[in-house]
Amino acid sequence: MAGEEADIATVQPDHSKDCDDAEKQHNVTSTPSSASFVEEGPSSNQPPLARHDTKASNALQRTPTVVPRKQRRGLFANLCLIPEVSNPYEYSRKTKWTLTFIVALSGAAAPTGSGIIFPALEDIARSLDSTTTIANMSVSFYMLAMSIFPLWWSSFSETLGRRTIYLTSFALFILWAVLCAISDNISMLIVMRVLSGGASASVQAVGGGTIADIWETRERGFAMGIFYLGPLCGPLLAPIVGGALAEGLGWRSTQWFLVIYGGVVWLSVAFMLPETLRRNKPVVVAPENGNSQNNEESSEAADPLADANTPEQVEAAAGGLEKPTSTPAAAARPSLHRVSTRQSVQKNTKKYLVYVRRCFIDPLRIILYLRFPAIFLVVSYATVTFASLYILNISIETTFSAVPYSFSTIIVGLLYIPNSLGYIMASLLGGRWIDGIMHREARKRGQYDASNKLVLRPEDRMRENAWAGALLFPGALLWYGWTAEKGVFWLVPMIANFFFGIGSMLIFAMATTMLTEFMPRKASNGIALNNFARNIFSCIGSVVTDPAIRAIGNGWLFTAVALVCFAWGPVCILLMLRYSEQWRKSMERHPIFLS
Repeated sequence: MAGEEADIATVQPDHSKDCDDAEKQHNVTSTPSSASFVEEGPSSNQPPLARHDTKASNALQRTPTVVPRKQRRGLFANLCLIPEVSNPYEYSRKTKWTLTFIVALSGAAAPTGSGIIFPALEDIARSLDSTTTIANMSVSFYMLAMSIFPLWWSSFSETLGRRTIYLTSFALFILWAVLCAISDNISMLIVMRVLSGGASASVQAVGGGTIADIWETRERGFAMGIFYLGPLCGPLLAPIVGGALAEGLGWRSTQWFLVIYGGVVWLSVAFMLPETLRRNKPVVVAPENGNSQNNEESSEAADPLADANTPEQVEAAAGGLEKPTSTPAAAARPSLHRVSTRQSVQKNTKKYLVYVRRCFIDPLRIILYLRFPAIFLVVSYATVTFASLYILNISIETTFSAVPYSFSTIIVGLLYIPNSLGYIMASLLGGRWIDGIMHREARKRGQYDASNKLVLRPEDRMRENAWAGALLFPGALLWYGWTAEKGVFWLVPMIANFFFGIGSMLIFAMATTMLTEFMPRKASNGIALNNFARNIFSCIGSVVTDPAIRAIGNGWLFTAVALVCFAWGPVCILLMLRYSEQWRKSMERHPIFLS
């Protein structure tokens, strides 16, 4: 990819004023102001496309504007072989798929870290002089960290940028995995596993935002499905790899495998993943060569500090409390400002409180998005589906390692292949299906803009695909539960798992894509909220599944889970079909989505 810069564009000489004006114009025209999307196309000075041509890729017709090296954002930005561009939609399709693959590879780290240790729990208990129940806490708390930490990663990514979060989190992931591998007691292992899970979970919050950054609305469903192959196929390979490593080299080898995996991801991001966050969003860039260009213009408000929302704004506001006389003579000589003790205390206090709010309060405010009905319904439906997935995963290991099946650790790991094949099929075919449904509904309404481009709506992604998923995966749970309960030949419940994979993946891809489109300015926040809710419930599910199987058996357990899914799925779909447009328009006017 080293030649990517030459393939993209020739950078014109840098004139700061012209660049600023051009970028302001770009920000106005390219940033979505609502969750109703016009299919992206050529600029207005080009002939409008015919209606039947609106499916063609218009982004490829543009000449991308490469950001000069000194202006590129994120940690170690100059190392990246793929250049940052002003509008990520303008990357070539080859580049977009390369970035999508890297993000999917990164997204597999968290579930791989969760599943790779399952086959080694007994070995851990013996090695660290503990019990299997206590050793299982290294998995449960790992998943709990996966639900909480993304709230912070998402919040920070909207100011620091995606690339910085990826590199920082995976550097920490490598560190914690090393400490896991050398742990000499169970307490140290559990604590390091919590930190490892929190670090690896950054992609679950930021990855969806990256996909939304680079893919246009009309193709985003398919791209999101490919991205989800990483997080969903991690549980496929992790038990197999973990079982082989634990039997051959011991449980510590599973953690050294995560160290190597994290290193591969870190290098891939460092050299191949540029910053993709839109430039109209507040990315904080560390000044180069120690130079800082602070604009200390004072506000016209009576109290400039009252409107300052970031530490940088506090500094600027405080510096402008007393403006020097705007005369030629005054401009020619250095200006001196006298700041009172009260103003100094006010500035420092305000700056400290802003840092506290940014670090501790703002990430938790993401949970408040659940008060919007459309977001609540989408998140809750995805949460119920994801919790059932982890209940199924725990059941496979518990059921097929015991009589009458009594499979070995490696064979049990292979039993995760059928549902993973379902994930892959739904990702490859379901994403295009969802995108096609969205275009079909727009054409059916006859909604075109002045340039004859389709006007796409997020709620149009929830049609017959949602009904198919709502019926398929709960039915598969019933099928699996009773066949596993009765000890039927192993292939029969595995076929049920294949259909569960298809149905659940249809729901995951639809929910994730809809969240990024309902919240176009805060895509990572929507993904982080979804991740928070679903991992909380999956953590609870993983804890209660084994005792529930021992108490009531697989049949009744999965009957109860299927009934919940059968009941809640149609409720969410019917409410969204009836009220989603009204809710979306209400959200578009809400100040929280305009900032």
